[in-house]
Amino acid sequence: MSRAFVFPGQGSQSIGMGKALAEASATARAVFDEVDDALGEKLSRLMFEGDGDRLTLTENAQPALMAVSIAALRVLEERTGATLGDMAACVAGHSLGEYSALAASGAISVADAARLLRRRGVEMQKAVPVGIGAMAALINVDLETAEEIVASAAQGEVCTVANDNAHGQVVISGHRSAINRAVAIAAEQGARRSVILPVSAPFHCPLMKPAAEAMKGALSEVAIATPCVPLVANVVAMAVSDPAVIRALLVEQITGDVRWRESVLVMKGMGVTELVEVGVGKVLTGLTRRIDKSLHAFAIHTPDDIEAYLAAHAAEPR
Repeated sequence: MSRAFVFPGQGSQSIGMGKALAEASATARAVFDEVDDALGEKLSRLMFEGDGDRLTLTENAQPALMAVSIAALRVLEERTGATLGDMAACVAGHSLGEYSALAASGAISVADAARLLRRRGVEMQKAVPVGIGAMAALINVDLETAEEIVASAAQGEVCTVANDNAHGQVVISGHRSAINRAVAIAAEQGARRSVILPVSAPFHCPLMKPAAEAMKGALSEVAIATPCVPLVANVVAMAVSDPAVIRALLVEQITGDVRWRESVLVMKGMGVTELVEVGVGKVLTGLTRRIDKSLHAFAIHTPDDIEAYLAAHAAEPR
């Protein structure tokens, strides 16, 4: 079986995330300690038993989600005696999950990923004053229709597609007034539902340009190696391995759209038959089933998840 390991984005965070892994495994604890040391604070304490509002802050949620993903992966590697390179044909991550994917595949260190994600969260929040921007999910709307809706709604403001998540699930981003117009247009055109998302900034749109400029500088100071397996990158929906290309795409990703539906289909075209979501939640697992029902999808977060995964794959050669 050819598989891809995929890593979730923001929105999956919850208090208690990673705690069971840390209690069960010294290997997982080492990852959380490494992230705490890199940030100079006990992010793990906030994750395990802290305040939900603080954890939801972009600057905390992003490195926290990466930490859980890498901890779960390291435990899986320990239990199987295999590395990610042995188990996967490629990796991908949804938005911030791309940093998790790069840390998992050895392209960047866990410590650098934590510091970059902290900086990314801070800069994305700073880029647009609260209340100026918004994001909305258009349900039962295809990409082509969504692009027509945002073009009509812009009226000189920013209004763009931010995430093409799956068939019938497109997220848009931009100025709040333009997003409100887009939601109204979608309703007139028969959208089943449109939901203004509870986010603190309009991610993945041109309003994030100041954050992209800041991250360009931050990324220039970090070593990026060739990943052990290719990364299917968000903004191009293509497999890439060249460190210079990866660095440029991480900058472009801040303002560009997340082409997740296309990325999953690209992975299938590479021969992938199973996507393993490593980290908190099952969002990507659900999207995989909506994108292509022929793909197997499995989510790994807790020690019990890992044991279930091992049991389901017991017949595979190690």
